[in-house]
Amino acid sequence: MISTKKTDLLKRTDIFASLDSKELEGLAHLAVERRFAPDEFIFWEGQPAHWFYIVQEGQVKVSKYSPSGREFIVAFFTPGEMFGEVAVFQGKPYPASACAVGETRVVGIRRDDFLSFLATHPSVSLKIIHVLGERLRSAHTRLRDLAAERAEGRLANILLMLASKLGPTLPFTRQELADMTGLTPETTIRVMSRFRDRKIVRSGRGKTTILDEAALRRIGEGLPLN
Repeated sequence: MISTKKTDLLKRTDIFASLDSKELEGLAHLAVERRFAPDEFIFWEGQPAHWFYIVQEGQVKVSKYSPSGREFIVAFFTPGEMFGEVAVFQGKPYPASACAVGETRVVGIRRDDFLSFLATHPSVSLKIIHVLGERLRSAHTRLRDLAAERAEGRLANILLMLASKLGPTLPFTRQELADMTGLTPETTIRVMSRFRDRKIVRSGRGKTTILDEAALRRIGEGLPLN
């Protein structure tokens, strides 16, 4: 990937969006392209965080695993989105594992190179701190809202978030949706059955298709359906 494409990709991320062209070009020279096959792991939970990444093509799934091996899906990342940066900025091991979903290309920046860059570009550090502060406030708000949501609203909002990244047909089982929402499998099955009966979604064979996004939005906002 030529430097111009790397610069454009960096510009798409929220953390680097406010940087000027010279700052972006400096970062682009540090970025290294990597390719991953389907289901190949980019990093594992607990590994030293030497790199952070931005998705160029494909999708990345970030998960945590219980001692029994049960997977808890934390997030999905699509082109233009960054992952692994929090651990890199904190200098701590990765808190979860990242795996390619299908053929995937990313660009990575090594922690040591990034810190050296920040040492000579203090204005970039201030811009990044500002964006991370906004992210933290948003995350706190989301956690507060999630705790207060009923099961239907929580599942509706997760489905909407996934659809915004992956489209209306989602390749997830009910178990995986339960893992992402923090609901029990039994509760997820009951709620999904209600959604299906109302013709809001269609599900089967490990896939869920959203049929009525407007209805999901109303449920997610706690509003009655028409």
